[in-house]
Amino acid sequence: MSTEAREQLGKELRDEPPRSVGQLPPEQLTALADALRREREKRASGLNEAAEEALKLVPALARGPVRRILFR
Repeated sequence: MSTEAREQLGKELRDEPPRSVGQLPPEQLTALADALRREREKRASGLNEAAEEALKLVPALARGPVRRILFR
């Protein structure tokens, strides 16, 4: 297993990759790590959008302070 590809996958998994992925070529490991990163970014973006949408329920004058409290 390519050390660089394995490290990249471990970073995205936030843990040591399973042994079974050792059979994959480095290109597939890199593709898997990229897919995991894109999915994590997509979810984070969705959560941010939902939070901004929820702030519309807060009165306008209180939005700034509420935003600072929630998103320090």
